[in-house]
Amino acid sequence: MHKIADIEIQHDIMVANRKLADRNKKILDDANVFSIDVLGAIGSGKTSLIETLIQKMDTKIGVIAGDVISKFDAGRFEKYNIPVVGLNTGKECHLDAHLVEHAFGDLPLDSIDLLFIENVGNLICPVDFDLGSHIRMVVISVSEGDDTVEKHPLIFKEADLVVINKVDIADAVGADQDKMVSDVKELNPTVKVIKSSLKTGQGLDEIINSIEGFMNK
Repeated sequence: MHKIADIEIQHDIMVANRKLADRNKKILDDANVFSIDVLGAIGSGKTSLIETLIQKMDTKIGVIAGDVISKFDAGRFEKYNIPVVGLNTGKECHLDAHLVEHAFGDLPLDSIDLLFIENVGNLICPVDFDLGSHIRMVVISVSEGDDTVEKHPLIFKEADLVVINKVDIADAVGADQDKMVSDVKELNPTVKVIKSSLKTGQGLDEIINSIEGFMNK
């Protein structure tokens, strides 16, 4: 009996989150803001990638930075003099649409064209929680192992753009980057997969072009 109640509660939570996510997307659309839910494990390089995109993209950018307890990542973005809101999730290992909606009140949406929503570092918890973003970008690193995609299939099935990061060290860590690409494609044949290295600059122009392509659809 308890198990049935748990399932019903989870269902109600997901339905409520979906309604809030739809409302978030309407708020963003009304403000002409394109948003990207950026997902990836701790150490994948998603924060550094967003920092690089802030510097390289010719558009007005804002960031919502999610973390469990700290505002360290938010502080990293603030040094670029852009609108930033740090969200602490407490015990939760993901952002949800309700938290993101509250962050909108602290952002000048009328002065932003592109909003990065950096989710909590996790490849499992955020999967089921739509935030109202326009696309999901998943960032993984070769240092996580070339079986990472196989171990976390759901997040890649839901992705619109996948970045395989730190490919410059693939040989050093014994990771097969081509296997990682093929694993993603097997799960999600139409998704764009980009090999990237922030150290060498590989893939950055392709990431920017892909994001701009989504924005201009």
